[in-house]
Amino acid sequence: MEPIDEERFEELVGAALDLIPQALQEHFDNVAVVVEDANPDDPELLGLYEGVPLTERDDYGGVLPDRISIYRLPLCALASDEDELVTEIEITVVHELAHHMGMDEEQLHELGWG
Repeated sequence: MEPIDEERFEELVGAALDLIPQALQEHFDNVAVVVEDANPDDPELLGLYEGVPLTERDDYGGVLPDRISIYRLPLCALASDEDELVTEIEITVVHELAHHMGMDEEQLHELGWG
């Protein structure tokens, strides 16, 4: 599908974040979710987690927030319509938040999210 505008895309990412159960949201610590057009190193990448997963935080203080980037252009290119885009955004958000929680690609694959 043609890329939707940044504002609408951000609304869809916000709605995907709102779907995360409150009990799970309480475990997210020091992480920022941002929307970008595309990853300059890998323009087909849908999302990227950068930081220290919760499972690896021993002496963790005074550091910048972890960052989850959700990429608008490749997600729009993947979807055929807005309904499919919503689904792909939700999958990508869950996938990247799982990395924040310490899950690797193999574990995500086993759960059907990879």
